[in-house]
Amino acid sequence: MYNIFIGTRDKEQRVDYIRLARKITRTLFAAQSLGSAGFIAVATVSAIVGASLSGNPALAGLPSSVYLLGSALAALALGFVMDRIGRRGGITLGLLSGVAGSGLAVAAIIAGSFPLFLFGMAAMGIAQAGLQLGRFAAAESNPPDQRGRAISNVVIGGAVGAVLGPLLVGPTGRLANLAGLNELTGPFGFAMLLFMAAALVIFTRLRPDPRDLGREVARLYPSTISNQDQARPLPVIFRQPAPLLALASMVIGQVVMVMLMVITSLHMQHHQQELSDISLVISSHTFGMFAFSILSGRLADHWGRGQTILAGSATLVLACLTAPLSPEVLPLAAALFLLGLGWNFCFVGGTSLLADHLMPTERARAQGFNDLLIGLASAAGSLSSGVIFSAVGYGVMGSIGAALAVVPAVMTAWWLLARRHSLVRAE
Repeated sequence: MYNIFIGTRDKEQRVDYIRLARKITRTLFAAQSLGSAGFIAVATVSAIVGASLSGNPALAGLPSSVYLLGSALAALALGFVMDRIGRRGGITLGLLSGVAGSGLAVAAIIAGSFPLFLFGMAAMGIAQAGLQLGRFAAAESNPPDQRGRAISNVVIGGAVGAVLGPLLVGPTGRLANLAGLNELTGPFGFAMLLFMAAALVIFTRLRPDPRDLGREVARLYPSTISNQDQARPLPVIFRQPAPLLALASMVIGQVVMVMLMVITSLHMQHHQQELSDISLVISSHTFGMFAFSILSGRLADHWGRGQTILAGSATLVLACLTAPLSPEVLPLAAALFLLGLGWNFCFVGGTSLLADHLMPTERARAQGFNDLLIGLASAAGSLSSGVIFSAVGYGVMGSIGAALAVVPAVMTAWWLLARRHSLVRAE
């Protein structure tokens, strides 16, 4: 196990360093839990609001697409901002955008303005981008052999949101009715409070700034990062095998997951499944996405980043091939659970691998660029799923997803072999 306290003499200082890293991870988990509950509550009703305000059911999915695109574009911008004002300031700024965006959404529903509602959804996407970048803040604050665990401890906050978010929709809608407002304003109003609480948690508790703690970790582990004197341009970074593999595993895993997940409910509806059954399958998928984050983080630390990505790719292939075999609830629930689990392994393994291979001065913008591509992949997967499904059906879509999921597996196998050969030559 790495010893992060190389060069220190006082035992109390060592304990304090561990305490700070754990405090940062706990703070990011709390903010992720609060924020994701707000995001999922909003996502539950955004299509209904979109159809109602636009007067056109065909535009029901547009708010979600605007939200995803807003998140993607904001990730890159926040990456550059975090280099200047730190992780605490950048994440707080993103969450405050979410506060403003959810407030605009409430105003839009009251005023019946679809364009204003879309603007509010885009602003909430900025908050999502800030929270997602928080996993990298946890990674850089911890020593290399604990990064996967730290990332997973933040990501698992999504599980809290997945449980609480849908449960908030009904009660907040009733509260809005009692206040004389449209019930659809309820989830957005409560999301505003959750984003505000998350921003307060980050602003008051994310100290010291993970950027500063990360620089100390990099100083203690110079062999784990690039030995370049100056920060590398993004094209140079992502031409390197490890960052390229990390990027591919997260982006392709996102495309495969979103593409199959989004259209499964429609596939089940075509087979006359009840809404309660559809909800069960999607819940199983969400459970797979977040509930085993602790496991994937520990695998990434102790088994290896590449091996974790390889396991994720194989799980995605299995999910894509088994999902079309039966439209019944239990087989689909099992397949969608595997789809979420495979995504999680690729996401946590890829995040850990990317964090390992960046200099402190490169981290925020490279990670922002990474999340920009993930957000664009989400939007592309969501928009293309309906087209592919209507053209070739659910079975062929599963085969397409499986073929895509093979790509990071092949890249990982090549990277592991190349690294092994380089170690043998070094000996």
